[in-house]
Amino acid sequence: MKRVFLPDEKESIMKNAFRLLCLLGLAISAAAQSPEFKAPQPILVTSCGQSPAPTMMKVILQKAGLTFTIEKTATQAELKSSGAKTLIVTMGASMKGMGAAGISIDDELSRIGALIAEARKMKITVIGAHIEGMKRRAQGADAGDTTDEQSIDAVAPLCDALVVFKEGNTDNRFTVIAKNKKIPMFEVEKTLDLIPVLEKIFK
Repeated sequence: MKRVFLPDEKESIMKNAFRLLCLLGLAISAAAQSPEFKAPQPILVTSCGQSPAPTMMKVILQKAGLTFTIEKTATQAELKSSGAKTLIVTMGASMKGMGAAGISIDDELSRIGALIAEARKMKITVIGAHIEGMKRRAQGADAGDTTDEQSIDAVAPLCDALVVFKEGNTDNRFTVIAKNKKIPMFEVEKTLDLIPVLEKIFK
């Protein structure tokens, strides 16, 4: 016998179906934002531009319970002796930081280029991280200062994965690089959001 639905029942069924479709859409969107990517420990963290990002990353890695060392000016020799299986390179330049280290952006670009090349030879996973938002982008730099963007150009296209703050990607700079180079990208809203992302990658 064919069932006849009352108007209120039909409306309820339609609403439930709509909610289900919305939840499905959110699940698909979440999956798209969380690519399947795994990396091994231990981790070596270094900087391309000597910004405070490695210090921020240290706190996050500790909270995530991961095994790591920080070498802001890591060399090829230090990479070899570290035993690291993943190299995290933070992007974003600080004129103050580079000045304190007695190096220039050209020095940094040369060092990082050699470091990533060495990582490739050693089959070490490379992850690029931009976790300081637009204050480490050209929009937040002094007029004519392109060091932040040079840091991104030197690192992002050469990585196995990218981890970036959404606020620092409002112009889709990293999205375009990730798409063109077919690199998995994890985009987070705030610093603490990095913890579950890194736990997922490394555990």
